[in-house]
Amino acid sequence: MGTILKRELSSYFNSATAYVVMAIYFIFSGIFFTAICFGYNTTSLAGVYGNMFYIIMFIIPIITMKTFSEEKRQKTDQALLTSPTSLTEIVIGKFLGAFILFAACCCIFLVYAVVISFFATPDWPVILCTFIGIILLGASLIAINVFISALTESMIIAAVAGMALGLLISFLGNISDMLSIDWITAVLEKINPLNYYTNFTYGILSIVDIVFFLTLTGLFLFFTVRVLEKRRWS
Repeated sequence: MGTILKRELSSYFNSATAYVVMAIYFIFSGIFFTAICFGYNTTSLAGVYGNMFYIIMFIIPIITMKTFSEEKRQKTDQALLTSPTSLTEIVIGKFLGAFILFAACCCIFLVYAVVISFFATPDWPVILCTFIGIILLGASLIAINVFISALTESMIIAAVAGMALGLLISFLGNISDMLSIDWITAVLEKINPLNYYTNFTYGILSIVDIVFFLTLTGLFLFFTVRVLEKRRWS
């Protein structure tokens, strides 16, 4: 798994992917931080986190789009699948590579909190709790997008499908409000990741929310392993 992880990180930082992703992330988060925290004279980063979700749902598919689709397109997937490394280790290694890059981007929020501390007293429990929430949300989205990448050999299709999924998630709340069927509304509310993420932004560290994101992450990593297992024996 360590070899796969190093290979993934090397592929990100030896190409323009990591630098473009981090630049976009830092630029937009900086704009939101300046406009919200300084513009409205607030020490809360909740607005910054909230607006960054829309950037994240485009950034993550870019990070993960070539995870498996590029391997399949270049016909290097067979060498990977027949290597001594288990499929689970391959999937986790690739997932961790994307996750580390995403987590590195998210660390900018801690820098913003330190900047705020020079002018006022930031609400550290809420900031750290929200930071944990966005990391868990990102992990689940990365797992889902890695699964999507395993389904196709086209990086474009993987990226577009991932972005479409992000848009769907952002609209789940509106969809549930428009529906008049109670049980469908209840189901949509239960599966909407943003409902669980919102609790973190209020400084609420709930085991239910943590378990939801960890379960969602583990479930889609499991699905990815099954897809690769099917490909290995086909």
